[in-house]
Amino acid sequence: MSQDPFSLDFAALRTLRSVHAHGSFSRAAEVMGLSQPTVSYTMARLRKAFQDPLFVRQGAGIVPTDRCDEIVAQVAELTAQFETLIAPRSFDPAQASVDITISCNYYERIVILPRVLPRLRQAAPGIRLHVIPSTVYGRDQLTRSESDILIGPIGVEDATYFQRALLPEDYTCVMAPDNPLLDRPFGLQDYVEAPQVIVNYGGSFRSRFLLVLEARGLTPNVVMQVPSPADIPDLVGCSDLIATVPTRVAHHFGDMVAIRPCPVEAGIRIDMNWTARTHRSAPHVWLRDQIAQVASEIEAEGRRGL
Repeated sequence: MSQDPFSLDFAALRTLRSVHAHGSFSRAAEVMGLSQPTVSYTMARLRKAFQDPLFVRQGAGIVPTDRCDEIVAQVAELTAQFETLIAPRSFDPAQASVDITISCNYYERIVILPRVLPRLRQAAPGIRLHVIPSTVYGRDQLTRSESDILIGPIGVEDATYFQRALLPEDYTCVMAPDNPLLDRPFGLQDYVEAPQVIVNYGGSFRSRFLLVLEARGLTPNVVMQVPSPADIPDLVGCSDLIATVPTRVAHHFGDMVAIRPCPVEAGIRIDMNWTARTHRSAPHVWLRDQIAQVASEIEAEGRRGL
């Protein structure tokens, strides 16, 4: 006997999306705060309603059927429409009480968020931010609803995601204030031959300046890799190493380092990404507008040389 499709609710559909995103019943149960039997029972109801296995075993895991992929895509649209329907018609930031998760890395945490936080504390003290590192997994975090907003140079090229450009950025070289390279010309060949520490975020992601060098058939003299720019002032300050970092990060380091223009022209763009799940949510819309306004102010200051 088939399950009546109209007996399903949004909770069941959310469970389906979670299993689809995580590829695991147990992981979906953990994230949603449910027991695994509850998830299994819900999935059994969904299989009967849609008359499809939805997931099949493959090796040690599960993979969605084509029908499951199609259902999940439409469920995302239904969820967004329902959230729009129940959203309050007016929004007062001062009265808002909501938790919002932002996925980003070091750049965004030192350049953008310190300018956003005072706005929140003054206008919307009930909005609580949870900031998690995106490294190279920002898109997956959005897909699995582990984050609400992704900020960074890793654009999400997908029609089901929303994107807003925030800041253009380029690269600057940093080194110890007594590095001999400061006393002589610093051309492309000098740059390539200099011992370097680079930031390796993991996965297949590579900084734009490395891709530009590779396209020109050049390989930098990399002697050290680190997962974040945070420790670079200490590393270059005690050695002959140089590092290539986004220009605003270089200026954030202040007197701890000396800076030189990077001989490699490799511009990047910092974007803000989100999904249909929060696209029309009033608190999220308001916060995204605040982030965009801060980015606009930072860019204007850069043009004025501040």
